[in-house]
Amino acid sequence: MQGHIHKRIHYTHDGRTTTTWYVVVDRGRDRNGKRRQKWHGGFRTRKEAEAARARIVNEINTGTYVAPTGATLEEYVRKDWLPTSRERLKATTWDSYSRNLELHVLPRLGSVALHRLSPTSLNSLYAELLASGRVRDGSGLSPRTVSYIHTILRKALQDAVDARLIPQNPADGARPPRPEKRKNRELRFWTPEELRQFLDHTRENRLYPAWHLAAMTGMRRGEVLGLRWDDVDEERRRLTVRHSLVSVAYEVHETTPKSHRARVVDLDTATVELFDEQRSRQRADREAWQGDYEDSDLVFSREDGSPIHPDSLSKQFDAAVMRSGVPRIRLHDLRHTHATIALQAGVPVKVISERLGHESAAFTLQQYAHVMPGMQADAAARVADLVLSASREIPCTEPDTNIRSIYDEG
Repeated sequence: MQGHIHKRIHYTHDGRTTTTWYVVVDRGRDRNGKRRQKWHGGFRTRKEAEAARARIVNEINTGTYVAPTGATLEEYVRKDWLPTSRERLKATTWDSYSRNLELHVLPRLGSVALHRLSPTSLNSLYAELLASGRVRDGSGLSPRTVSYIHTILRKALQDAVDARLIPQNPADGARPPRPEKRKNRELRFWTPEELRQFLDHTRENRLYPAWHLAAMTGMRRGEVLGLRWDDVDEERRRLTVRHSLVSVAYEVHETTPKSHRARVVDLDTATVELFDEQRSRQRADREAWQGDYEDSDLVFSREDGSPIHPDSLSKQFDAAVMRSGVPRIRLHDLRHTHATIALQAGVPVKVISERLGHESAAFTLQQYAHVMPGMQADAAARVADLVLSASREIPCTEPDTNIRSIYDEG
């Protein structure tokens, strides 16, 4: 199976001519004995066509040949990849993939046939995005964002390879920009006194139990709002984080926690008692609501029983912070507040990592290294105090003969 090169000359209306080169490969005969040929093209030069012929023939001989379908990248992404990947991706991830493809990739490469994509065309895309990829003002995207777009494209095109729509993934040979090393953002958190002031000031707020739970457990915003009564074990004073409510295009979706796995979080007595108050509040809401009540089994809900929008919880938290007179932090910073207070209280890092749902204790240490210097100073003082006080209490006598014999033998 060698294939051959075919030249076609095209005549324009003004009398000029253009030459296009094609690779023609025999694919045997059909059931009626008719000869089958597959044309690949068109290439601008014979050299390009010869290189393509060698590649195609090698793919046929090795069993990796995939006949071009003619589908464009836009058709594949919108009609095939995005719809089929929706079920296997988290809602927030799918929304991010979709937005980046629609905003930055399809306007530039959407009309290109899937089999004509190459590492060169992807590298040109990345260079353009770095220079002027931002839709709002035409400025360049960051290397980290362009690298993320490359990751999305690589996943999409690998699925095309697996579906035998293209023989190989052009993104494998592309060279996306290397993301700049992200600077450690200064974490904001409250001291125990500031947290107490906020909780005291908001005690009568309808959302107080949700903010209290976030502060005392380090749960994420979506995890607090996704908590169901079946997840709460008041007798054992613990809860299980299984669900999370997230906002996708401002619509509320239920998903799994960020780590994709459930975790158990122990509770203090005061927090457990708040659940009794929350049950009573929901019963009162159900009795007072005039219309249809949505019995969602959520621990925290609106007056009609429907889910609380995550953005609404954050906005009301911001307003409560302003009124309480404590330093301004985000709702997510209650998670950092819980972690730093726990570290300062001497709680083992492994335990904190498990409560927060981190992937490892090492990540927790890296995330909250800002509180370690003070803790190390306290540790140094304690060790020195034990050693020096012990040296003052031990009388200066002759070493024990048993101890001396050990040293002699050594």
